[in-house]
Amino acid sequence: MTLHSGQRGEVLVDGKRLETLSIAAQQPAASTIVMLHEGLGSIELWRDFPQKLASATGCGVLVYSRYGHGGSDKLLEKRPVEFMHREGEVVLPELLDKLNICQPILLGHSDGGSIALIFAGKYPERPRALILEAPHVFVEDLSIASIAFAKDQFQKTDFRAKLARYHKCVDETFWGWNDIWLDPEFRSWNIESYLPAIRRPILCIQGEDDEYGTPAQVQAIAARVSGTEVVMLPDCKHSPHREQEEATLQRMVEFVREVENEETTAAGLLPAAEHGTSAV
Repeated sequence: MTLHSGQRGEVLVDGKRLETLSIAAQQPAASTIVMLHEGLGSIELWRDFPQKLASATGCGVLVYSRYGHGGSDKLLEKRPVEFMHREGEVVLPELLDKLNICQPILLGHSDGGSIALIFAGKYPERPRALILEAPHVFVEDLSIASIAFAKDQFQKTDFRAKLARYHKCVDETFWGWNDIWLDPEFRSWNIESYLPAIRRPILCIQGEDDEYGTPAQVQAIAARVSGTEVVMLPDCKHSPHREQEEATLQRMVEFVREVENEETTAAGLLPAAEHGTSAV
């Protein structure tokens, strides 16, 4: 069962077939929000949040399932430690080029947030802004413990059956994510070096009870990227858009409006008084 309305499609990127969902902007000049899912995410796992975001902002929205996720091509190999680097440096820019999306607002959740940061650090002029939910910039003991717990749940509970609703090849999807995060070599993974090059505004949203990362993650971003706003949500774990949907959506909508208004001002559409016309 799908909860999505919009234009379904697929695109070949980096030699892999990726499924896409596009929702048209309500105004021609509106930005496009490109949504980057979590480590076990897909188009379907966003549920109806893309539609709510499109309706509330008036922006176009693009959602896609990365290689090995959802209905995209099946993962055929072990993921390398640098798999998120390739997503941010190669896959995402190629996808945007093929779909003719310029200066998107990137909305990344968890691993998707990390990919957004890599992209913005590698190509500082390409994004318009970043919205990050529970992003990772380095590996913490808390993350590893929770991912090890997920492995136990996948093997012993109905977690696998639940996850299979969102992925065509659920075993390859799960183990592709779980194996690399639990690989001892992954403990040195760190993307803080990308942060100083980022020039766009960032909104970070994290649950106070996030089981996959401490506030040190978003604090590291705020310390290195000027113009970063951090919102910590109470009674919220790793998925703010599901666990605190109203508060998360409201702040995202406000942030998008702020970004769009800044763009309008920069384009020379100044208040009447600045054109020499009095408002009184």
